[in-house]
Amino acid sequence: MYQKNNSFKAIIILAGIAVLVFAIIYGGISLTKNLGKSTEVVTKENAQEVLNDLYKGITVNNVQARKEPVSLEPADKKASLPDISKYPPQVEKSTDAFVEIFSSPEKAGDGKDGWLIQCARDFNSSNIQINGKSVSVRIRGIASGTGMDYITSGKYVPEAFTPSNELWGEMIKSEGVKISLVDKRLAGNVAGILTSKKKNDELVKKYGSINLKNITDAVANNEIAMGYTNPFASSTGLNFLLSTLSTFDSKDILGQKAVDGFEKFQANIPFVAYTTLQMRESAKSGVLDGFIMEYQTFINTPELASDYVFTPFGFRHDSPIYALGDLSQEKKDILNKFVEFCKSEKYRKLASDYGFNQLNDYNSEIGAVDGKTIIQAQKLWKEKKNGSNDIAAVFVADVSGSMNGVPLNKLKESLLNGSQYISKENSIGLVTFSSDVNINLPIAKFDLNQRSLFTGAIKDMNASGQTAMYDAIVVATKMLLDEKAKNPNAKLMLFVLTDGESNTGHSMKDVKDMMKAFKIPIYTIGYNANVKGLQELSSINEAASINADTDDVIYQLENLFNAQM
Repeated sequence: MYQKNNSFKAIIILAGIAVLVFAIIYGGISLTKNLGKSTEVVTKENAQEVLNDLYKGITVNNVQARKEPVSLEPADKKASLPDISKYPPQVEKSTDAFVEIFSSPEKAGDGKDGWLIQCARDFNSSNIQINGKSVSVRIRGIASGTGMDYITSGKYVPEAFTPSNELWGEMIKSEGVKISLVDKRLAGNVAGILTSKKKNDELVKKYGSINLKNITDAVANNEIAMGYTNPFASSTGLNFLLSTLSTFDSKDILGQKAVDGFEKFQANIPFVAYTTLQMRESAKSGVLDGFIMEYQTFINTPELASDYVFTPFGFRHDSPIYALGDLSQEKKDILNKFVEFCKSEKYRKLASDYGFNQLNDYNSEIGAVDGKTIIQAQKLWKEKKNGSNDIAAVFVADVSGSMNGVPLNKLKESLLNGSQYISKENSIGLVTFSSDVNINLPIAKFDLNQRSLFTGAIKDMNASGQTAMYDAIVVATKMLLDEKAKNPNAKLMLFVLTDGESNTGHSMKDVKDMMKAFKIPIYTIGYNANVKGLQELSSINEAASINADTDDVIYQLENLFNAQM
């Protein structure tokens, strides 16, 4: 009996072991399969399947939007600009008799970008006198486009302005501001196209030489992936726009021939960069075969000088200097004395040491362009830059508890003010997220009706709950792809406004490869945010990331939407 019991127990034990082994094996197989599914390489072909799987577990609410009256007045440039304290002086005045100068950053920055800073510091310590009084200068480093906006809006007007090139001076003049050229050249510089050495060799073999005309033809023929910067903000980008239009019709850069050529060219531009840094990062990742840059920056960046070929184009960037408004004779004398100081032999040599005053034999192949034509070219670019591709974008807004108070109020203000710069030809949707995800506004053309619904949805936002940011990205992505199915020409993009601290639902790991496969850029705007995490999200597909904690977020969004929307 004892043996029978033992035998029975042994059978039970063996059976149990068999079941356990089966479970382990089956479980192991299942686990391996599931792990394989979540860790397999996401391709363009299986990305939709991954998206569908991620979407299944998300609670999605459809919220009825309401209309809210919108202003039809043009956007107020003066209101969007931050207080000038956002751009503190790099060199402060040292005397009561002084002139203040706005300077472009390539000569009012750090290191070899600080030539004008060194000139100003030495000038202020030289005890130079006019009419028996010691004089000095204040230098405020500020991008040329931003400096022009302050001046033309009247928000803040210095006594003098030295942008990168004369195009900004012409536009200021056309806006009715009193401006006079003091000197055409403080320090010589040239804009150029950088092409990878491999692509440069290919183009030389086909076209015989490299110049702007050959490069624009190569872009139009889809032979080179080219990137450039926003011509509303960047001196080199503005130069490139006018120069490109000129290659199609030098006699009438706004004529139909030039417009048709530009549209064909623009159709093969992967993207227009929000900043030069963003464009350089795209080049590093291999997305671009060519991009634009000033020569002084190029030769001071060894990794670029070794990998790229520089081809000059367009108008020279010789840092002209202008007087603004009705200056007193004393102010005029101080400004003239400072220009003379900067152009002395010592500081010409310093400029050369810092990378300026090179390629002095290069002359612009384009004739002078008046300010009104330049402004019309910017407007033409905004209208035509997307060609036949319609923009479809979804704004993804964080309304979780961590956004309560100031962050959410700033988010609302950003969207309400920024929406003024979104073209009515674009298609826009809105998603909000906390613990769940809400579709507040399905994608539709941003006409007056959609803008009114968009405004109402923003004003109704309230903060509570957890932060399912990546769930919201999944939902917004599905919305965009559904729109793409209806409109194959749509160019898709996401704008994520958040504090960046997702704490429920899917994760970055879950969506990263899928979003890379879809190639949808994710522009992030962070409010009291983990900026580094948002930068990582934006870097998936070469998009920009903005820190909204700065008081110029509205102005930054304006430039972003001008570049992308």
